[in-house]
Amino acid sequence: MAAVSQSFKTDLLGSIPSLRAFAVSLTQNADKADDLVQETLVKAWDKHESFEPGTNLKAWLFTILRNEFYSQMRKRGREVQDSDGIMTARLAVHPAQHGQLDLKDFRSALEQLPEDQREAIILIGASGFSYEEAAEICGCAVGTIKSRVSRARTRLQEILKISGDDEFGPDAISAQVTGSNAA
Repeated sequence: MAAVSQSFKTDLLGSIPSLRAFAVSLTQNADKADDLVQETLVKAWDKHESFEPGTNLKAWLFTILRNEFYSQMRKRGREVQDSDGIMTARLAVHPAQHGQLDLKDFRSALEQLPEDQREAIILIGASGFSYEEAAEICGCAVGTIKSRVSRARTRLQEILKISGDDEFGPDAISAQVTGSNAA
């Protein structure tokens, strides 16, 4: 086994917060997310020789994390348990004040998305990956990622009962497409 470079160690440690955020979005449970990140780091450390320096380490780590998550899901099968109240917490509540979106409402809406759409919108919107990087992580075409993100955005607007411009103003991308001013 070859020695692990200092830059690999530094970059690996620097990726932990992003890995944890992605793991939480997949597992919907902080403890399970921590276990998933730990498993990812162990696998990355063991397989560090297969990482090609100069390529995107973060995308490589996210791919390992994603594959580990789905491997664990296959092993567990489709268990339906609500011992920690996750299913109960998924009941959506419309924001109490017009125009104000509660983080709890957003998380609840995000959980209602199909896994592939939730994964895509988190990789693009929250983790800051490009469409190309997200496609590489998910093992699909760039067009598929774009489609999933678009469907996820549309579905989130439906679930949260918001219409984009009317309540929150357009985001930068929507503003470019529609020609309106971003908030």
